[in-house]
Parts: sequence; structure tokens; C-alpha cells
Amino acid sequence: MADRPWLMRTYAGHSSPARSNELFRRNLSKGQTGLSVAFDLPTQTGYDPDHELARGEVGRVGVPVAHLGDMRTLFDGIDLSAANTSMTINAPAMWLFALYVSAAGGDASRLSGTTQNDIIKEYLSRGTHIFPPGPSLRLTADLVAWSVRHAPKWNPMNVCSYHLQEAGATPVQEVAFALATAIAILDEVRARAEVTDFAAVVQRISFFVNAGVRFVEEMCKMRAFTQLWDEITRDRYGIEDPKARRLRYGVQVNSLGLTEAQPENNVARIVLELLGVTLSKDARARAVQLPAWNEALGLPRPWDQQWSLRIQQILAFESDLLHYGDLFAGSHVVEAKTAEIADGARAELDRVLEMGGVVAAVESGYLKSALVSSHAERRRRVESGEEVVVGVNKYAETEPSPLTAAGAAPIEQVDPAVEAAAIASLKEWRQDRSQSAVDDALAELRRACRTDENLVDVSIACALAGVTTGEWAQALREEFGEYRAPTGIAGVSADGGGLADVRARVAATSAELGGRKLRLLLGKPGLDGHSNGVEQIAVRARDCGFEVIYQGIRLTPGQVAAAAIEEDVDLVGLSILSGAHLQAVADVMAGLGDADIPVIVGGIIPPEDERTLLATGVARVFTPKDYALTEIINELVTVVRQANNLQD
Repeated sequence: MADRPWLMRTYAGHSSPARSNELFRRNLSKGQTGLSVAFDLPTQTGYDPDHELARGEVGRVGVPVAHLGDMRTLFDGIDLSAANTSMTINAPAMWLFALYVSAAGGDASRLSGTTQNDIIKEYLSRGTHIFPPGPSLRLTADLVAWSVRHAPKWNPMNVCSYHLQEAGATPVQEVAFALATAIAILDEVRARAEVTDFAAVVQRISFFVNAGVRFVEEMCKMRAFTQLWDEITRDRYGIEDPKARRLRYGVQVNSLGLTEAQPENNVARIVLELLGVTLSKDARARAVQLPAWNEALGLPRPWDQQWSLRIQQILAFESDLLHYGDLFAGSHVVEAKTAEIADGARAELDRVLEMGGVVAAVESGYLKSALVSSHAERRRRVESGEEVVVGVNKYAETEPSPLTAAGAAPIEQVDPAVEAAAIASLKEWRQDRSQSAVDDALAELRRACRTDENLVDVSIACALAGVTTGEWAQALREEFGEYRAPTGIAGVSADGGGLADVRARVAATSAELGGRKLRLLLGKPGLDGHSNGVEQIAVRARDCGFEVIYQGIRLTPGQVAAAAIEEDVDLVGLSILSGAHLQAVADVMAGLGDADIPVIVGGIIPPEDERTLLATGVARVFTPKDYALTEIINELVTVVRQANNLQD
């Protein structure tokens, strides 16, 4: 008898709740068995669409949800009691869950799904954190404790190692850091008087992992993950029921390895990565969502998402994979590699726990520096050719692709009018609600924040009163404060080929300009928190002799421009991966005014937008196809020389 297939999802949502609802319905009609909601960056970071930081970001990387009306529209016509919904939301996870419960009619006991709710990896990779670690752990633990009592089919936390691998984590680091996060949450929840069935808590904790193209190693990683979770829940927490100790995980296969060059090759990569989390029955994923072949180019279209869904369906329903037991039981090769990863992860986990746990390791900068260092080492291997990326650093010759040919519209475009429509809708919502009810609900929320009271019920009351996402988050900002995580670039170095020549050129340019170091300001204007690329540029530029000024994520364009003028820099580098590059770059350049400072831009930027940026005065545009960091830094030197009329 064949095993039951895993839940099949596609990560979806953009533009507006109504457009995203249409996409959800279409995907479900094609055989998708679960929903995975992508929220836009303002929603993820607790801002309403009319906030200054939301400018250019509304509806780009996901759906904007500013209030209960938006949540109702998003799931209109979908029976939430029968749905299995995964929400990729972290800092405001409690708030989006409160909106979801309210949209479902208030009976959480019928609801199945997951809130990601893993704030630790936000400090390390995605950058959508809001509050300091202490209050953030409280919010996570509140939602876990409440859900176990009131929403027994809901997974209140999805410990997410996916983005750790995207930020550079090795398999050992990915397993160890994720387990350290799970331990921090379980320790926090276990101390709660309201928790009477701790085994039920353990059983509701799930994981969301990454799977790279080295699919044999990835399979062994998941077998090691399974073993270690069983050990920890048994030995540390005394869970006796083997079923409660089972590792339950979902996966999105690796997006970091998808290439802009020859993007059709990404289909093969996606298939191999899928095998890493499905071949081994003893460590098989419970839910899978696959990226689309063209995600390195921009926002995928419905057809692209359908292709990814069909890959899952062919493996599950046409192949015979689900008809057999574990294919690798007893394999000496697999057992040896699994043991190697498990032993390394145990040692790394012990190191983190000896520091005082994962929060202490975040605050000290240890975890971030470890990831930046690992990522720098991977970049070195790619640049040197030691690690082959087909179509990028080897076999780059290619025929023209009909998938990306002129007129083929290879990505979905978000209408700029989406933002204005969201702001108008928000204004109407505020006008139609009872302001006194909103004020009372927010006052009660603030009062509860100052106690040890669980905040889920007061958040649901806020949702029903008409409070907006930005208002809920602002109330908590005022009570808990905000947090800027360590950048992780201090002390990291990754020597690469050709550095000596670029260092000499930097030194010569510096001498010609009066002797002080060349100063590079790197900025991430707006809400895009994916800082992996800009961190690698910072490390390599510093290694080449630049003085690098990088203040981290989430600055307004005005703040970036003001810092560039105040620091008297020679060059401004902007990193924007959310699709908001045209607006953000225009705002930064407007802020620079008459300051004669050249600007370069990096991100996922379509060719037509690249031409627009260059035409408006941007000196250079770099995209994922530009993988050689030292060559990029050399080009930055050229920009500085040209801006100062220096001859080579």
C-alpha cells in the first residue's frame, strides 16, 4: 500500500488580498493540497501601507494585510476549517494569527496550519525582526502556549533553518542553530504555569528546512536532524512517547542556488533538491513547496508556480517512490555521512548552549559572524571554480532561451497602482471603524504587555475592534522597544583570487585623492532585510582596502542619503532585493541632491529596470549573474576614478 503524499504547497501572494485570493483558488483547483501565504514586507515588519518605510514595498514580495477586512478578503470563499494554511510571518505572527482566527469566526479548534513564528533566524538572515530578543521570545511562547490549549491542530511555531542555509550555514550549522532555537522556545514555554501538557507542546513544534542541490548530503542532514530531535526531546525534556518525539518538518528547496544565468537549468536543480527531502521515508518531509525556475529573475507567474506543483505531483503520483520503505536503511555510506553531520551538530549545539543559549549567541554576534564567514567561504569556492555552478562559472556558453526571449514576459509585474489602492483601502477602513473601540483595545493591549498575561486574547480583541497591523505593532514597539541585530561583518575575511591587484588599485586611487581611505557606504533602503549579498560585498570591499560604512537594514532613503553626505563617502552602494529598486533608488538620489556622490545598485533587477536606473544616473547595476566579488569591487574603484576624473 502506497504512503500518503506530503502536503503540496506553493508560496504565493502579491499585489492585494483580492488578487492573492484568486491565485489561492486557482492553485487549489490544480491539485495543491495546502496554502502557503507570502506577506509583503510592510506586513512582515509591522507597518501599514501608508508608513514612510512602506513606500515602494506594498504588495511586492507578498500580500499586504493591514486589518481584518484584508484577511477576510484574502480567504474569501475558502473553508478555513478544511484548509491547511502556512503563514510565513514572524515578528507579528501573533497578530496575523489573531486576524486569521477572527476571519475564521473565532473557533480556533477547527484550524489546521502553521505560523512560522521563528524570530531568531530573522536576527540572522531575513531581517524582519521588530522587537528585542526577550520580548520576542515572550510573543512566541505566548502563541505556542495559547495554541496548544485552544488550537490543537495548529503548529504555532515552525523553527526555520531554511534562511540559515540561505545566509551561508553549512549542514552542521543549519541543524545545530535550528535545534538551539527550538530549545530556547521549549525552555521558555516549559516555565509557563498555563502549560499543563508539555508533551503536547513538543508535538506541535515543527521545522521548516532548506534542501540544496547536494541532495545526498541533504538527505543525510535530515536523517541526522531526525535523530538529534529524538534525543533532545527524550533526554532533555523527558518525552516518552516516540510519536511525540518525531521530527515533523516542511521544506522549500534552495532558492540561493537558483541562477539568473541560464535559468532553465534551475528546473533540474529544483528536482534534485526535492529528492533530498523525499527519497528517505524515515526522514521524509511532511509538506513541500518548490520555488519557480525564474525566481532569480523576479516574481514568478501562475504558470511558473504550476510547473513547480506539477514536479511534486509527478514524483508523488507517477513514480513508485511512495510504494517502498526507506531506501537507505542499512547503507554504510548514508549512515557514515549521517553520523558525521550529527556529531558535528552536537558539538556546535553544545558550544551555543555553553554561551548561554541561542539568544546570547545572537546578542554576542557569534551566530551572525559564523554565517557570514561560511557564506564568504562558499563565495570563494564559487569564484575560484572549486564549486561548480553550471551556466555561471562553467559551461557558460548557451543558446538563446525561448523561456526568456523578448516578448515572453518571464516574470510577473506588480502594478505600481497597488500601493495607492492599499492606502485608499486603509483610509476607508479607518473611517468606517469605531475609533473609541480601537483606542480601548490598544489600551488593553498595552496594559497586558506590562504584565505576564498571555497576549493572544487581547490581540484577537484588537483584530475584532478594527486595529491595523501598524497600530498593533506600534503599541508593542512603544512597550518593548525595537532591535537592531549585529551585522556580523566585523572580523570576517575571505581571501579570493585577484585581491592583490585590486588592493593596489584602491591604494593608488586613495593616494591620488589625497591619501585618506576610499569610503564606501552600503545601504539597504526600505524594508528588504535580505542582507547576505551586501554583507559579502562589505567583507570583500574591506579586504580590498575600502573603509566600509554599513549600518544594517531598514533605513529610510533619507537616512541613507544623509549618512552618505555626513560621512563624506566616495561611493554609495544600494542593495534592494524586494523589487522596490526604482522607487528606493530615486528617493536616495533625491536625498543626495547636489552632492556629487556616485551610486551603484545591486539586486534582482530585470533588464528593463536596469536600463531605467542607468538612464537616471546610477553608475553601475549588479544582478545575481555578477558572482565574482573581487571583480565587482574592482569595478567600484573604476566608478570612483571616473567620478573624480582620474586616468587609469
